[in-house]
Amino acid sequence: MTITYTARAEFKPTNLVGISDKQIEAHWKLYEGYVTQTNTLIKQLADMRAAGEGASPLYADRRRRHAFEMCGMLVHDYYFGNLKAGVADTVAKEFKKKVAEKYGSYENWLADYKACGATRGVGHAICYLDPITGDVNNHFIEMHSEGHMPGYQILLSMDVWEHAFLLDYLPSERGKYIDAFMANVNWDAVEARTHACLSGKASPRFIL
Repeated sequence: MTITYTARAEFKPTNLVGISDKQIEAHWKLYEGYVTQTNTLIKQLADMRAAGEGASPLYADRRRRHAFEMCGMLVHDYYFGNLKAGVADTVAKEFKKKVAEKYGSYENWLADYKACGATRGVGHAICYLDPITGDVNNHFIEMHSEGHMPGYQILLSMDVWEHAFLLDYLPSERGKYIDAFMANVNWDAVEARTHACLSGKASPRFIL
């Protein structure tokens, strides 16, 4: 069976505070590119296997490229899936409980997550939950296809590559973008991911 992925337009954020629709539109096009390339490479790899070329150097190259494109798509699924204006963090009761267990308080976690996003370099700040231990961790993932925590589940994903904010903020103003991002987190999605992970289910990228 061949799976075809789509950019979930119903989750495209609009009317955010401090992040313009123009910025989202430009970022969304990059995301659509990852989706398109993921589907193209899935077909290429299937065709090459059918032709008996699964052990060829070209197949190995295409497999590596597939990982890059698909990871780019997935991390943006989580990013756009946890952006929505007007959702108060008061709904994230279980999430706040988990991060307070690790960091002492939600405020301490938030300060650490913002510092994670401000790490020198470009990448993604991701809050993970380890489904085995229940531990919560903030990690800076420089390349979206490298450095992820094996087996961990994503609760919150923030893109801090400059393409995520350059139309609204200067490169030196990443901190302002981080504040804007946090003001637009879809805490319903974060809370639903937390509950899913704690019940042994996969963290959903999108929440209806």
